[in-house]
Amino acid sequence: MKRVTTKLLSLSFALIVGFGLARPTSSQSTGVQVTLLDKLEQPTATIIDGNTVSLNITFPDPLTADAHVDFLLKGIEKPVASCNIRSGGRGCETTKFPSLGWYWNPDGTPVPQRVIGAFINDQKTEGEIEVEVKPRPVVMVHGFNADYHTWDNYLGSGGYLGTIGLKGYAVGDGQVDGVMNTGSLSDPGARTNTIDENAHVLGHYIANVIKVTGAEQVDLLVHSMGGLVSRYYLDRIMDADNVAQLIILGTPMAGSTCATLPAALGLLLPATLEIQPSYIVGVFNQQIVHRRGVPFHALAGTKLRDVVTSPCTPVPSDLVVSVDSVKAIPMPVQEISLLHTELNTSQQVFEQFVKPLLKIPAGEFEVAVDPPTGSVAPFQMQFTKVYTGHLDPGQTNVIPISIDPDVTMANFSLYDTSRSLDVRVQGASGNEITLDPEMNGLIKVDDPSTLVYLGYGFKQPKPGKWVVTLLTTDTTPSAGADYAISADFNGGATLTANTSLTTPRINETVIISANLTVEGAPVVLETAQTLLRKPDGSQETLSMSISGNSAALEIAPDASGIYGIEVDITAQASDGTLIDRAAFLSIETQPASQQIFYTRWWVGAGVVLLLVVIIFALQLRKKRTS
Repeated sequence: MKRVTTKLLSLSFALIVGFGLARPTSSQSTGVQVTLLDKLEQPTATIIDGNTVSLNITFPDPLTADAHVDFLLKGIEKPVASCNIRSGGRGCETTKFPSLGWYWNPDGTPVPQRVIGAFINDQKTEGEIEVEVKPRPVVMVHGFNADYHTWDNYLGSGGYLGTIGLKGYAVGDGQVDGVMNTGSLSDPGARTNTIDENAHVLGHYIANVIKVTGAEQVDLLVHSMGGLVSRYYLDRIMDADNVAQLIILGTPMAGSTCATLPAALGLLLPATLEIQPSYIVGVFNQQIVHRRGVPFHALAGTKLRDVVTSPCTPVPSDLVVSVDSVKAIPMPVQEISLLHTELNTSQQVFEQFVKPLLKIPAGEFEVAVDPPTGSVAPFQMQFTKVYTGHLDPGQTNVIPISIDPDVTMANFSLYDTSRSLDVRVQGASGNEITLDPEMNGLIKVDDPSTLVYLGYGFKQPKPGKWVVTLLTTDTTPSAGADYAISADFNGGATLTANTSLTTPRINETVIISANLTVEGAPVVLETAQTLLRKPDGSQETLSMSISGNSAALEIAPDASGIYGIEVDITAQASDGTLIDRAAFLSIETQPASQQIFYTRWWVGAGVVLLLVVIIFALQLRKKRTS
């Protein structure tokens, strides 16, 4: 009997050691209750992926020792939440957390009915609960000069999202209230919203999606400028954690130099100013840095790899957004050989990039950390001035563009509101050149969101005067076509320009300066002027003072908003060839309301200080008289 008793005691000790001192007795293992609570701490058996929850476990009897409880989803190895029970306690509750990824297993299969179990010191208990899980909705944000039709391939039961059981909402589609304005092809001269204004629309749209679906978080899928709008929303507007992740297709995180073409015509403002590198790098990226824990995932198009094929961006690019621009802020970036307009329509993009991100399972979501302020500056491109004009049907226009010595690559880009014009090119030798897609990278894109309609280039161009003739065609509308054309050079002269301030106060002096060099040596300027585009859409041409190879101009912006600044200079190369260069800058004056606030603050502070001085003087006088 004594030997049996000894064996039983030894076995009991082994069980205690094996299962942990907090292992409940067999009587405690029965009647274990696991409860899922919503954000209001009410028991629930139905959630939408991403909703805030907590988990509770209760034992029928008090535990005899401290215990650690892990809650696991069946099919997921990592615990989704944990809590601790002190000796003598009967249960515990986790902190609140988002149920991100609960709808998906690691193999990408959906799990509409999710089983949640509990482990005590790594040992499974008998208590578990089954929960109905619905997938998160996806909100899609279009880009520049576009609308919700950007996402036609994703919308509806037969769209890409519908094939995996997800519901998609595209801003402006009428499913809920909210319409952004990033430009209209039917009225390109009309004012667009600012990024700030569109971000508030996005916030309103997300709130409405949450209201009609019951979801607490959405995935944001964005194209082009829609990524800038979404970044602004996360940083400045979002007042609840309602975005699970940001999936980015071709967003110019350092801007796009192609935007200078429509901006030169005064079209699609202020969007065409806000998307330029000088604004995004110098203003936007300096301020919009907070991600609020939302992870960013980006895709960049690399269809254009030969510099001769890319009319207004460095290569590799998707035509209007370079890979370097997408990578200008810290985040993982994948690449794919597609054009900008294909990124939001391609099934390959959905299958290989978007879908895996939408199916991230529980435990795999990262919590993003805010990066340092600012961004990587883009490659400084060297443009000629932007030549603009209008052609009625049957008309032609001749535009001389000078190419200076040592230019190794010349790319020409044309923006045409009608997307109908044709070009003829005469080289410096006087011979007409037949443009070839292989030799000259000739490309035409019939999509207004690309910022460029036609482009072509020349390797090792002969220095001298080149002549571009623009012609209307049978498809040119009766109202005619407005155009903007410019050339970008590799090699030759280098124009450097900047402003003393990027975010001045109203009426504060801003100095615009520029200098021209060739291989580091100064080149004396012949002319220098600044074309100033004001927030109200008007423009003014101002002469700059010249001193050798430098030019300068002082301005005092008298209205709040974004000012576009085009610095145009000419000079003469050593062989007498004309040098034509332009730089495109931006400043954003502080709103008048903010300035009034500061003014009132200083006035108020002055009044208070004056009262303190008066009271002090009266008290001092009283003491002296007494």
